[in-house]
Amino acid sequence: MADSSFDVVSKVDRQEVDNALNQAGKEIAQRYDFRNVGASIAWSGEKIVLVANSSERVLAILDVFETKLIKRGISLKSLDAGDKEPKASGKEYRLEATLKEGIASDQAKKITKIIRDEAPKTVKTQITGDEVRVTSKSRDDLQAVIALLKGADLDVALQFVNYR
Repeated sequence: MADSSFDVVSKVDRQEVDNALNQAGKEIAQRYDFRNVGASIAWSGEKIVLVANSSERVLAILDVFETKLIKRGISLKSLDAGDKEPKASGKEYRLEATLKEGIASDQAKKITKIIRDEAPKTVKTQITGDEVRVTSKSRDDLQAVIALLKGADLDVALQFVNYR
């Protein structure tokens, strides 16, 4: 019998992020507390730029955006807003956020170590680029690995794809 496998990846659905960004923009345009503060949220290349006339308003915009991401099923671990400290630029405050995609090599090593230490011994791992392939003869062992990784406290949002 052939080995069963799946890939551990960290990807973000750009369309869902775009939808959340548009919803947040609409809410900001309609809410009373965002009137006349120059509040906006938009893409700027690969970054998401939040702008308002006070740092508190920028953080409120970030909160609205995070709420929309959660409603669309996107983990906040994939959103990197830096130190969450808006920078003053003339009369406005700006905050730039980026999306984290792919598993960094140190995170991949941490994932494989968790699997090596706590998963059944029949499970094998292999790091390929920015994803981790997990293989085993038993599908039950692979299910146990998925449950183990979902319960682990990692700094990256994980998805499990190509389950064969």
